[in-house]
Amino acid sequence: MNHPAHDAHYVIHVVDDDDAFRESLVWLLRARGYAAQGYDSAESFLAVCEQVLFGVLLVDVRMPGASGIELHERLRSGAIHIPTLIMSGHADLDMAVAAFRKGVDDFLQKPLDDNYLLASIDRCIARDREVKRATAGFEDASRRLASLSAREREVFDLILTGLLNKNIAERLGLSIKTVEVYRSRVMEKVGARSVLELVRFCLSAKVNP
Repeated sequence: MNHPAHDAHYVIHVVDDDDAFRESLVWLLRARGYAAQGYDSAESFLAVCEQVLFGVLLVDVRMPGASGIELHERLRSGAIHIPTLIMSGHADLDMAVAAFRKGVDDFLQKPLDDNYLLASIDRCIARDREVKRATAGFEDASRRLASLSAREREVFDLILTGLLNKNIAERLGLSIKTVEVYRSRVMEKVGARSVLELVRFCLSAKVNP
C-alpha cells in the first residue's frame, strides 16, 4: 500500500517564524517522502492559502502577527478546511484544550517526536481523503437527484416505499406501462440497477429512504 504522504496533491505547510527550525522540519518531511513548503508567518501562508486544495497545516502556536490558532480560525471563517496540527514549545494544557475545542487535529509539543509527527500527519491525510471522497459522492448524488423531473421524483419516492409498478400506477393515476418508463428513467438517471442500489444512492445523497 502506498504511503499516504506520497500523494503529490498533499503538501505539508510548515508555518513557523524560527527559520532554522522551519527549514529543518521541511527538510525532514521531504526526506521522508512528503511534499513540504515553509512559511515564516501566518500572513505569508494566508497570501497563498486560496490555492491550497489538499494538504496539512503544521503551525507554531506563538508567532509575531497572527498565532497558529488565529490562523486556523481565519481559515475556517473563510471556509478553507485544512487539517491543522498546532506546535508549541510550552507545555500548556489549557492552550491545548482550547485548540482542540476550536477544531485543530492535534497539538504537538516541541521538540517534536518525529515518529509521532509523521503518524499524526498520515492520520490527517487519511481522514481528509475520506471527507473529500464522501463530499464528492454527496455532490454527485445531489446532482443526479436534482436531474429528476417532478413526476420522476414521485416515482422515485414511491419505489423506495416498496410499492410495485401496478401500485404506483394506481397511486399516481397512470398506466403500468407509463410507470415502467418513468421507473426506467429514474434508475438510469441515478445510476441504479436495483432497489438496493437505489437505497445506497439515497444514503449517498442523504435522502431518507
